[in-house]
Amino acid sequence: MFAEDEADLLIAAATTPAELDSLVERRVAGLPLEHLLGWAEFHGLRISLRPGVFVPRHRTEFLVDVAVSLAPPQPVVLDLCCGSGALGAAFSAVVAPRELHAADVEPAAVSCARVNLPGAGVHQGDLYDALPSSLGGRVDVLMANVPYVPSDAVATMPPEARLHEPRVALDGGADGLDLARRVAAGAYRWLAPGGSLLVESSERQAPVLSGIFTAAGLTPRVHESEELGATVVTGTAIP
Repeated sequence: MFAEDEADLLIAAATTPAELDSLVERRVAGLPLEHLLGWAEFHGLRISLRPGVFVPRHRTEFLVDVAVSLAPPQPVVLDLCCGSGALGAAFSAVVAPRELHAADVEPAAVSCARVNLPGAGVHQGDLYDALPSSLGGRVDVLMANVPYVPSDAVATMPPEARLHEPRVALDGGADGLDLARRVAAGAYRWLAPGGSLLVESSERQAPVLSGIFTAAGLTPRVHESEELGATVVTGTAIP
């Protein structure tokens, strides 16, 4: 975003000159713009945010688009590693789910997701451990925005991310795919026949991730968006 656009947003958010001065000082100090505003624009929606919660990236809008293209009518949807719940909210704005569930390990993220996903089942816990057992075998669309930055590369990320977002939402382990492996390994138990798991990755990681999905009993496919610079790997549970 251009500095002029950021300035316009901060001016609109401030109610007094003193508040504007404070917002500018904190932005100059490196706080994410979205945390200062209290919201992020994602897939045409304003997603409520608070400090310490992962800021949804625009490239991840492609994951939502792919999920919509794969969804049956009135799907059961799970937004795993949900952060603010941006993926679930964006999906639901396009396709009305029969049920929507979301889960995250971070308490601040779960609190934020409950604001953005009214009426959904929002659960706190480590991946599938957070979910009610009644959801097993019924999920048509499983969106998992797992961290995929290799541990050694986290230090090279912009300070807005590495200093103000939870490390657990950024660090994907040695090759960036630790969480993806765990999600894929457990997905078959939760997916409905013909249901799909969707995970964002880098272009370089996609072949490895496809192999991980295959080993987990899922049929993989790689989707690319040149416009957004995004890569999404899907794994379908073939009946």
